Amino acid sequence: MERFVLTDAQWAKMEPHCLGKPSDPGRSGADNRRFLEAILWIARTGSSWRDLPTLFGNWNTVFKRFRDWVKADVFKRLFDAVSNEPDMEYAMVDATIVKVHRHGQGAKGGPSGQAIGRSKGGMTTKVLALTDALGNLVRFVLLPGHRFDTVGVAPLIKGLEFGALIADKAFDSNAIIADLNTRGAKVVISQHPRRSMPLAIDAEMYKWRHLIENFFCKLKEFKRVAMRSDKTDESFAAIINLAAAVINSR
Repeated sequence: MERFVLTDAQWAKMEPHCLGKPSDPGRSGADNRRFLEAILWIARTGSSWRDLPTLFGNWNTVFKRFRDWVKADVFKRLFDAVSNEPDMEYAMVDATIVKVHRHGQGAKGGPSGQAIGRSKGGMTTKVLALTDALGNLVRFVLLPGHRFDTVGVAPLIKGLEFGALIADKAFDSNAIIADLNTRGAKVVISQHPRRSMPLAIDAEMYKWRHLIENFFCKLKEFKRVAMRSDKTDESFAAIINLAAAVINSR
């Protein structure tokens, strides 16, 4: 069980952002650190909530508390708390497909309302991520699996400043390139073979794209991310935020 335990340094940064502290109004939460470790156990093993070991407490109590924290957007605050200032010398964008387990289907609003769509792999969710020059997550968005990668780029880069954007040819879009040119950011996007006049890109800089692929490999070590079992997109995003918080602060 020890490998699921937060380090003291990670916990010191997260603790002030947890709900149910003695200084908070209302009922105090019982051992916030163990509660987060319970969620990490679920995220790491991919187990169902009912299989949560009893040392973490009653599974249903932990799950209800998780949902309360999801609604309060606590997990995004935890991610922000442990993430260092991003190195935006350049940024990288890429997407990965996550298969949706049948337990993750059936939420109100239908699949598309929960970032689930039917693609070649069946029912899937697409995680579109932006990382900094060190390969650390900065932002991500969830899309139905059949949506084009390019549709999620605008909200990812909104309000950010970076020297260059590195991406594969799935992001070779006139709109994205025009946006980068307006920003004065260097375009390092692999050109699609159909382009009549492909842009010359920095081949050496493009090699650095492996850093975002490395991030996805680390993220999918959390089996609850590699196979989505959460019915709502907000719960799935919370799991990603907590997993990425651990990755960014290693």
